[in-house]
Amino acid sequence: MKQNRTVKLREKKLNDGRLSLYLDFYPPVYIPETGKETRREFLKIYLFEKPINAIQKEHNHVCKTKAESIRAERSLQFINKSFDFTDRLSSKMDFLAYFEQKVKKRNSSKGNADNWFGSFKYLKLYTGGKCTFGDVDERFCEGFKEFLKNVKSLKSETAGLAQNSQYSYFNKFRACVKEAFEERLFSINPILRVKGIPQGESEREYLTFEELKALFETDCEPNVLKRASIFCALTGLRWSDMIKLTWKEVQHSEQDGYFIRFTQQKTSSNETLPIAEQAYEQLGERGNLEDRIFKGLKYSAYTNVQLSRWVMSAGITKKITFHCFRHTYATLQLTMGTDIYTVSKLLGHRHLKTTEVYAKVIDKKKVDASKRIVL
Repeated sequence: MKQNRTVKLREKKLNDGRLSLYLDFYPPVYIPETGKETRREFLKIYLFEKPINAIQKEHNHVCKTKAESIRAERSLQFINKSFDFTDRLSSKMDFLAYFEQKVKKRNSSKGNADNWFGSFKYLKLYTGGKCTFGDVDERFCEGFKEFLKNVKSLKSETAGLAQNSQYSYFNKFRACVKEAFEERLFSINPILRVKGIPQGESEREYLTFEELKALFETDCEPNVLKRASIFCALTGLRWSDMIKLTWKEVQHSEQDGYFIRFTQQKTSSNETLPIAEQAYEQLGERGNLEDRIFKGLKYSAYTNVQLSRWVMSAGITKKITFHCFRHTYATLQLTMGTDIYTVSKLLGHRHLKTTEVYAKVIDKKKVDASKRIVL
């Protein structure tokens, strides 16, 4: 149940002998301008703490009346949900339909789209297919979090969701609720106080230098898949950024050599990424500025099958996806002595913590290596 908000008029004693009037809200209200919650709204109305004449007494009476009028107005606004800039009719809107629209807008990135769609499927299961904005409160959000922790996977009748699937699906739900709040469809952010699901330790598959070299020396059909894969292993570029790369984004200078200037699909940040001569060679013959470099390549079951065949032909038994080439780039950079801060910048990570996952891989390799010599 949603909690009714109370508004009380209170006084704060100032050092100059005056009283400052303010409103006390419970529970707190969210202020979009500051991004924080508050329980106080100072009215900039002041009283004489100890009025000494009729004029000061009249002043206090008028100011208290005005402040009380504002308090009553705020209470009415809360009832109408207008103080939090919310359309009071939004509570009747279909939240599942809203979520589904958000899912459709994520189709540009396969992995991201899958996570959004997965979150939507489990939310639909949790709600029985019916959910309005009015249903989504703090208790609802907590309930969905617990649901993800305990529900059986839609792909299995016995296994539950993996820790990282729980983490990812709940984060997509959180993102959707936040967007709805920013669009003023919620009076307060219902998920603000709800803690997320912790991310689990994930195995990041990667190729060793020898395995990458073996792939480089093995033919692949189609050849564009091989060129794109090797390019990503030599640059760390994501599939979503590589697939839309155009010749206009590939530049050269006498001082710095080749580099690409592009906008990251995932973070929308502008990046400048230096690339080695061998990476540039994977791009093929230069075309028109607006032409896509890896034309004809697209994410599909066929592409995945061809990738698997190529990997097996090179004598590699690991399960390699296209994203593993980015993992390979990061792991090999750290293995060869590149500092983690530089690797983080090359990968376009916003936070160093994201890159530290690869450092853990290197540490594990050291531990494994230390156990190989047994007398």
